[in-house]
Amino acid sequence: MPNYDVIVIGAGPAGLMAAGQAAAKGKKVLLLEKMQSPGRKLLLTGKHRCNLTNTAPVQNALTHFNPGGRFLTQLFYRFFADELREFFAQLGVPTVVQRGGRVFPTSEKARDVLEALVTWNRQNGVDLFTESAVLELKIQNEKIHSVITGKQTYSTNAVILATGGKAYPGTGSTGDGYSFARQAGHTIIPPHPALVPLVAAGDIPQKLQGLSLKNISASVWINQKKSTQLFGELMFTHFGLSGPVILALSRQIVASLQRGNQIEIVIDLKPALDHNTLDARLLRDIQALGRKQFSSLLEGLLPKKIIPICCEQTSIPREKKISQLSGAERKHLRAWLKDNFRFLITSHQGFDQAIITAGGVYTSEVYPETMESKLIQGLFFAGEILDVDADTGGYNLQAAFSTGWAAGLAAAAPQ
Repeated sequence: MPNYDVIVIGAGPAGLMAAGQAAAKGKKVLLLEKMQSPGRKLLLTGKHRCNLTNTAPVQNALTHFNPGGRFLTQLFYRFFADELREFFAQLGVPTVVQRGGRVFPTSEKARDVLEALVTWNRQNGVDLFTESAVLELKIQNEKIHSVITGKQTYSTNAVILATGGKAYPGTGSTGDGYSFARQAGHTIIPPHPALVPLVAAGDIPQKLQGLSLKNISASVWINQKKSTQLFGELMFTHFGLSGPVILALSRQIVASLQRGNQIEIVIDLKPALDHNTLDARLLRDIQALGRKQFSSLLEGLLPKKIIPICCEQTSIPREKKISQLSGAERKHLRAWLKDNFRFLITSHQGFDQAIITAGGVYTSEVYPETMESKLIQGLFFAGEILDVDADTGGYNLQAAFSTGWAAGLAAAAPQ
């Protein structure tokens, strides 16, 4: 039976980091990947540009995570954006900071990041075996003993589970690691899609399909009470709503839908103007355009594609003379622009459309300094398998690299 000091399961960003770090410490390391090639999901990140991390200060960055993100506090103070950028610089991948503190490889090519990680692993002596699905972890006396694949059984004292979550299952993230962790006695917080597009009732999204709205504010209403509000960009799809603002709100919405709550998204099309300022603007436009049709007034306020929707929902005919608008109609229009462009959210897209997975291994059962299991000696976790997820902006990849870094170093330490 072949023996390895450390076996890493899953060759995504967390697994590649973990394996390379353990091997750099002189350990004999095996990296097992069930797909034909490593890092498939990494190639998709940041729209193939690979948003590696974010330059936000640690405490600010942690606010972008779910409550479980507090688990990462100590780790982020040891290995965060500066350390990660220096790490990639040493691998020949310089980085650049873009809008919102997002960090990308200067080439803006995710493949450059993946190739650098794979080359680094091979230079450090890691044995990378693809098309090697793990069937079982052998545990004896609450210690890791061996790993069984369809081709071979390997003995080891240290296993790092970096199998990812369930998002983008076509890349290999099908939740295998959850069953291994559960068999080891770990609690699994039920996984659900996060950073995922939402399905809305009615045919308006389909009518507006492909339209992006920038500089809007979207608020979440749960059982007719306002909850969260975010400013940014939104996009209409044939099934509902997507875009950065919607993805950021989706974690809360998915969890709330699962509890059976009624969810609405309200779009404020003019967030820079309060009601009084907007009303003054409407009065000026009405005086200036009095002889023209109502649709002409809307052309100065809205994208052309939304104008028919506005006329329909405000019950103001588009051909009506602007000078004939009543005070009540002006008030109705103002309210629609600010508060009444609403969408009932009925469900969400599945894991195949989700950027990340929420849920996973309960972090209270993992040591935050080392990523080692508190239940099984020699079992470590890294990446999305943990119940840690965040907004877009590079935070999720940073978590994967940081947890992989810690797990790799700890697994290589004397047991």
